[in-house]
Amino acid sequence: MGNGLGLVATLVTQARGRIAPPDDAAVLEGLLGHAWNASREKWPGVDLSAELFVRHLAERLPEVSPGSPLAPVLESLSLAELYLACACAQGLPLATRLFETHYLAKLPGMLGYLKQPSAALDDICQLTRVKLLVRTPESGPRINDYTGRGALMSWVRVTAVRIALKLQAADKPEPEEDVAELIEALPAPGRDAELDLIRQRHQAELRQAIRDAFSALSSDERHLLRLYFVDKLSTTELGALLRVNQSTVSRWLKSARQTVHDETRRHLRARLNLSAAGFQSFLDVLDSQLDLSISQLFGEEDRLAGERGLEARGGAEPGPVMKR
Repeated sequence: MGNGLGLVATLVTQARGRIAPPDDAAVLEGLLGHAWNASREKWPGVDLSAELFVRHLAERLPEVSPGSPLAPVLESLSLAELYLACACAQGLPLATRLFETHYLAKLPGMLGYLKQPSAALDDICQLTRVKLLVRTPESGPRINDYTGRGALMSWVRVTAVRIALKLQAADKPEPEEDVAELIEALPAPGRDAELDLIRQRHQAELRQAIRDAFSALSSDERHLLRLYFVDKLSTTELGALLRVNQSTVSRWLKSARQTVHDETRRHLRARLNLSAAGFQSFLDVLDSQLDLSISQLFGEEDRLAGERGLEARGGAEPGPVMKR
């Protein structure tokens, strides 16, 4: 591992007061050393010192309450991808080639649902590359903004979508009704003891039913829901991005959400042996949690995709470099 001494001191100093010196410094020293080693193994040939990696990590750690363990925080981060991002920010040529091969090269396929001409997609991808990897007189490369919270591919895709949106800013539609006016306000979770009891007893069945319901969505509907619930694009932004008016986007969102609701209801009815009254109460729970569950499922997909991608790439040789 090399000289890993003092990693905890580096972490605490570079975090600038957001974390306190831990009581179990020796244990944390070992965790940081292991994180560095494991990350290097995922990207053979990309060599960062342990101190440099830990400094980069410390600057992006969320604030932790005094006395709270840091191990769960570290485990929640995509450390191997944060390592690659740090190496790219340092300008290491191999890291840049790996980032282009395993991330930027996938953007055209991932952005196909935007229905942009090939030339426009090329522009979006090249602008994304420049924004993320090129240092300017005013600032370093924007890949420095990646914090490790979530899959790197998802973060890159969101950056590209934002660039696509800016390129179409001149085509803004007239403001119309927002989706919030089309989708009725949902009751807040925990509004009575009966719903709380049903939620606790059948939480697993509810989440699985929503997962199954997603299979009924088209790829375009999934992308639309992801842009709205995960990327937090407004209906106005979505209209500009997809070259339709805002009311059309609102109808699409309402239809996709209704499909998830109806399919979830069908799966639940087949699985649960509830009375008519009990099933109606369960549907109230479904309504109260549907939007949150959709966001959570996309988050799980991104995390699992990132983990599978890292496993598949372990030890892989760099492929062709994205055209510049």
